[in-house]
Amino acid sequence: MIYISFCQNFTEYLVWIILNQFWIDVGLMQHMKTRGDCRVCKSKNLQKVISLGNQPPANAFLKKEELAKKEPFFPLECYFCKNCSFVQLSDIVDPELLFKDYVYVSSTSTVFVQHFKELAEKVCGKFKLQKNSLVVDIGSNDGILLRPFKENGMEVLGIDPAEKIAALATKNGIETLPGFFTPSLAEKIVKERGKAKIITATSVFSHVDDLDGFVEGVEMLIDSDGVFIIEVYYMKSLIGKNLFDTIYHEHLSYFTVKTISALLERLGMELFDVELTDTHGGSLRVFCQKKNGPHNKENSINAFLQEEEKEKLHELQTYKKFSEKIEANKKALVKLLKDLKSKGKKIAGYGAPAKGNTLLNYFGIGPETLDYIVDDSPWKQGLYSPGMHIPVKGFEQLSKEKPDYILILAWNYAEPIMKKCTGMADFMLPVPKPKIVREKN
Repeated sequence: MIYISFCQNFTEYLVWIILNQFWIDVGLMQHMKTRGDCRVCKSKNLQKVISLGNQPPANAFLKKEELAKKEPFFPLECYFCKNCSFVQLSDIVDPELLFKDYVYVSSTSTVFVQHFKELAEKVCGKFKLQKNSLVVDIGSNDGILLRPFKENGMEVLGIDPAEKIAALATKNGIETLPGFFTPSLAEKIVKERGKAKIITATSVFSHVDDLDGFVEGVEMLIDSDGVFIIEVYYMKSLIGKNLFDTIYHEHLSYFTVKTISALLERLGMELFDVELTDTHGGSLRVFCQKKNGPHNKENSINAFLQEEEKEKLHELQTYKKFSEKIEANKKALVKLLKDLKSKGKKIAGYGAPAKGNTLLNYFGIGPETLDYIVDDSPWKQGLYSPGMHIPVKGFEQLSKEKPDYILILAWNYAEPIMKKCTGMADFMLPVPKPKIVREKN
């Protein structure tokens, strides 16, 4: 492991291994279960293809007084289904631990605010929604998607397990139920409000272990001509751009069009259109309906399936090569950072997203390398990153402690970050290959 390059001697490395395993055991006993079958086809013919070691939950930021407490670590490993080619995590961390005290708030990103505004306007126009049609967003966060739906005259309802964020959304005019989406909750909503014309699940479908129950709930809640819209990370983008850091415990599933189509078909629904969006480095947006619904199947589906076949996304060897690419990235970035530190350079991180913590923990990059991380979200400022315990500061910290380099961990916002920080430092991007992307002025 690359961590050994930061250790002074082999004894220190062994101590680190023993302590790390202790924290893992604590986590395993209390907050994790393992499943042995595929979420899509139920086959048990799974093979491990990617291992990112043992890591803490990627959004479990710590207060200063919590740094000395036992921090649970869990295996972060991807398995390939030899039957249907679906890629998934089999080790499932308790969703209560992951989401109840969530600190990610979508509306702190102006990029996402615009993304969801455009999605809401597109859906209202494309499906000719009547005023006061019910739109339900599962995993609605602070209401970032429902707000523009409401502005377009729709009745909206959010569902989110992050209690504080759900309360904030409700306070700000977007009614949000604090909890997980289940068939029983779907039944309750139907009784009280009727069927939904639109159900959205953006950046949440991959979080769900029980996809059968989730889709069952959607089927109960959606109208006969309703549309279920899913946005998820796309495996083609993840491999092609080496976005391995988007793998973390919240993301249990890594879809292709082939695998998400197979899942929905088995559960009584079907795709009728597919798009690629630029969020998270390239995500799938799929439009679904009940089987034999009113919407015609678009040619986009076959186009995606053909491209996936061409890229060999359903072959085991593709994921073995991807694992090798991750290791090459790891060695290159650690070497670059180590060389800069040996020259006395000061390095800060920008962005404290979950994916950044996957990278930092797997690469063994801690406060000895990054002096601090800047993040624009007040929910994260004043906390410490999980596992590596790097302090998270506000933007003003860059002026107080001027770095020589800024490692952009929120690489999907690289352009606005570099624009905002022009003249402050040189910039580095960690993926797809580590490189310096702009010199300071």
